[in-house]
Amino acid sequence: MRIATLTLLMLLTGTSWAGTMAISAMPGGAVIFKKVESIRERRFANLVEQKTDFSCGAAALATILRQAYWLDVDEAHIIKGMLVTADQDLVRTQGFSMLDMKRYLESIGMRARGYKIAPETLLTVKIPVVVLLEIRGYKHFVVLQRADKDWVYIGDPVLGHKRYSHDDFVKGWNGIVFAVLGEGYDKANVLLDPPLPLTAKSQMNEFRPVGDAELMDFGFIQSDFF
Repeated sequence: MRIATLTLLMLLTGTSWAGTMAISAMPGGAVIFKKVESIRERRFANLVEQKTDFSCGAAALATILRQAYWLDVDEAHIIKGMLVTADQDLVRTQGFSMLDMKRYLESIGMRARGYKIAPETLLTVKIPVVVLLEIRGYKHFVVLQRADKDWVYIGDPVLGHKRYSHDDFVKGWNGIVFAVLGEGYDKANVLLDPPLPLTAKSQMNEFRPVGDAELMDFGFIQSDFF
C-alpha cells in the first residue's frame, strides 16, 4: 500500500519567520494554503505594541478600543489626543497617567471608571481593563484580559501575551483596575480569550461571553448595548 506523503512548503516573508504553508495530503491532490504565524506575531496577536518609552498607557488603551469597541485608533492617535490636556513635562519623565487616559476617553464620548478591588475578587473582572504593574521598579500599564483560579492573563505592550500566577501578579499590582466604558462594546471580544502560552499542554475552560447584568456592575448602562 502506497504511503500518503505530506509536503510542507514555507514561503517566508522578510525576517519575521511567518509565511504560508502549502499542504498536500495525497500525491497529486489539491493543495491547501494555510497562514503560519511567527512566534512574535502570536505573542502580540490582537495587541498594540508599545513604540516609545512613555506610551504603555496609550498602547494598552488602543488595544482595548480596537478589540473591544472596534475603533480605528492606534498608539500615535491616542498619544496625540492625550497630549492635548496632559502635562507634557510630566509625560516626558513619568509617562501618561490614568487621569490622562480618563480625559482622553471623555473627549471621544466614552467613560472611564477606576475601581480598587481585593486580590481575591480578580475572578469577578469580566471585561478587559487597564492595570498598573510595578516590575523591577518600573511602573508599566498593561491590559488585564481575564483571570481564573490559577492565572492572570495579561496583554503587555512590551512583552506581548503573558500570564502570571495570582501571587506574582498581586506583588506588582496596585489594586486598581481602570475600566473603559461606552457604546458598542463587543461582549465576545478576543481579549477575553487570550492565546495559551506556547508551552502550555492543557486547554482553557470554554470561553463564554459576559451577560449584560455583569457588565452593568462595572459601570455600563443599558443604552451602551444598543
